[in-house]
Amino acid sequence: MKNDTQSNPSIPNILIVDDVPANLNVLGNILEEEGYKVRPVLSGLMALQVSEKEKPDLILLDIMMPDMDGFEVCRMIKENNNLNDVPIIFISALNDSNDIVKALTSGGADYITKPFRAEEVKARVATHLKIYQQRKVLQEQSFELREQSEELRELNASKDKFFSIIAHDLRGPFNGFLGLTQIMAEDLPNLTMIEIQEIAVNMRDSAANLFRLLENLLQWARIQRGLIPFDPEVLEALPIVRESLEMLYQSAKRKGIEIEVNVPVCLTFFADRNLLQTVIRNLVSNAIKFTNKGGKINISAKVTNDKNVEIAIKDTGIGMSPELVEQLFRIDVQTGRKGTDDELSTGLGLLLCKEFVERSGGKIWVKSIPENESSENGSTFYFTVPLEKW
Repeated sequence: MKNDTQSNPSIPNILIVDDVPANLNVLGNILEEEGYKVRPVLSGLMALQVSEKEKPDLILLDIMMPDMDGFEVCRMIKENNNLNDVPIIFISALNDSNDIVKALTSGGADYITKPFRAEEVKARVATHLKIYQQRKVLQEQSFELREQSEELRELNASKDKFFSIIAHDLRGPFNGFLGLTQIMAEDLPNLTMIEIQEIAVNMRDSAANLFRLLENLLQWARIQRGLIPFDPEVLEALPIVRESLEMLYQSAKRKGIEIEVNVPVCLTFFADRNLLQTVIRNLVSNAIKFTNKGGKINISAKVTNDKNVEIAIKDTGIGMSPELVEQLFRIDVQTGRKGTDDELSTGLGLLLCKEFVERSGGKIWVKSIPENESSENGSTFYFTVPLEKW
């Protein structure tokens, strides 16, 4: 036997079953010359045992053997779910047509009569190995297609649910906006300046909320189409955090919320500037929404043991139940709720955060204590980005 074929899994291995050692030697030499891995056994029982231990790619099976003939061996192999796809070529001195028919109907793929010719054995073995390998490839491709089809079905179902949530969330503020414009159109002569100013402020806030929702929706759509560029670079953490907060200080001031930044001056990380600032803005914006007037928000950063930078955004807000925490970052579940000052929230921003953080090579998670359960109520969102280029 050739040692170099015995340990190579890419070489077809052939099991030869015959109770005559001379036949095993002749067949073995013929097939080894073709580069096959050959395993000869002297009985049907041994054939079943070695097949279970290492599945063959093809079996050459004698019929007339003591204790267990080839028909019985073939039947038992075909009843074995792990082996029933292995092609079996009967090779026997029996040349009666009834014996050949019985061999083929019992599960045999082919039949060679003794005395056999070397070229015929080579040709038939090569043909059935090729068919077997092609069948395996087709089965694997079929399995992959079924998996992809199921994943696509689940993705489409999730997106359908997601868009129904978005449509619902858009309808509310649009109705409110239209209601305010209707009041302005119908009752303007009867309104005082204070009432007009109040309506204008409400319209501005409604329009700003709609703009943020549509902006997040547009960004999410661009992510799905691969249209958002990703240009990571070494960045200083503190300036990035401060730039991200510039647009949010006014919202925090209106609710009397204090924002503390505890980020080391010399800390750097490897990330895309725009994606990271989007994540920080969304998380801090959420913290403002769900923190009561006079509350606090703390932003901190530290280097972890696994060479990442962990950024934490902690608020003293109303917190979340464990059930709501479990549903965050899921596209198929509506997690939006109104803020402490009736601010609009859809949960879409958190989906963006998850996409951007994972694209950056990090992860995102949250710990939260609901209001009234502890004096330490509030939420802390954590996310990581690489410390260095990865």
